[in-house]
Amino acid sequence: MSNRTDVLFRPFRVKSLELQNRIVMAPMTRTFAPDGVPGAANATYYRRRAEGHVGLILSEGTVVNRPASRNHPGIPFFHGDAALAGWKTVIDEVHAAGGRMGPQIWHTGATKAQTDWRAPAEVESPSGLLAPGKPRGVAMSEEDIADTVAAFAQAAVDAQRLGFDTVEIHGAHGYLIDEFFWSGTNERSDRYGGATIRERSRFAGEVVAAVRQAVGADYPIILRVSQWKQQDYAARLAETPEAMADWLQPLVDAGVDVLHCSQRRFWEPEFPEQDGEDGLNFAGWAKKLTGAPTISVGSVGLSGEFIAAFGGQSSTGVGIDNLLERMERDEFDLIAVGRALISDAEWVSKIRSGDAQSLKGFSPSDLAALV
Repeated sequence: MSNRTDVLFRPFRVKSLELQNRIVMAPMTRTFAPDGVPGAANATYYRRRAEGHVGLILSEGTVVNRPASRNHPGIPFFHGDAALAGWKTVIDEVHAAGGRMGPQIWHTGATKAQTDWRAPAEVESPSGLLAPGKPRGVAMSEEDIADTVAAFAQAAVDAQRLGFDTVEIHGAHGYLIDEFFWSGTNERSDRYGGATIRERSRFAGEVVAAVRQAVGADYPIILRVSQWKQQDYAARLAETPEAMADWLQPLVDAGVDVLHCSQRRFWEPEFPEQDGEDGLNFAGWAKKLTGAPTISVGSVGLSGEFIAAFGGQSSTGVGIDNLLERMERDEFDLIAVGRALISDAEWVSKIRSGDAQSLKGFSPSDLAALV
């Protein structure tokens, strides 16, 4: 690798958040928080990535204060004295190593993890659907919705109080907020439903607006969004740039500072019929349409697309040229790295120094522990 990688190491600032480089640790569910409380192992795990010079660390999804907001017993809470004390230790460790970090606040909606564990209450979602035609749990009342909006706002306030540098709202991958976006899981006839993506974005807009009001004007809010769902990898919320603008612009207007645009392969064009096979990716289009800074993500530093790895396929290699070309033309502002950072806490430092030979490829066995 050459000095071309310098494009990844430009500083970046949005509101009160200043980053030393453009590399983000993507939020990745690890389920190592017994009783919902992050402990010393979690703090050490994140500190090691800060020591490895990750520009911004986004935590694993950590759930807001709703009875069935998580779908696995190892997912951490972002509420309650014990869990918040654990998160205070995490951010203090990250700051001691010179890092910057935000929690990803989350509600899993009607999704089901691969475990027999059951939430202490019935799962909730817009219409009591896990996927089109697949009932699971109950449809949320307007009171449930209001309480959930308030729970997101309180989690953001707690993140700010604990010293986190930003907060990310999880609105992607078929979880609760995304279930409101998706016509296949939102069949509501009230003001939270509707035939258009703009109408179905009302819930997300209320969450964002409540968070913005709670944290003030200068605290950065990131929103993670995706077209694909874990329930349907081919799902698309926006088939055209016009529909994407209808979806995302109201959320930016409500207070989102950065859009974290999740796709399975960052190099794939979002609308090739508009700008060709080498066209803008999801994050590129989101930035073009809204003017907001964007984070791209999707199989960075891996030889294969990421779903395969969870089926037991290991991956090696960097595959970074396409990324650098997109960064050089400012298609998007930041790039999130996922599995590569699970296996190699020094991934960023090695990219910076040009030490490609010592980069560790991702192995599914690394998911078995926090390393």
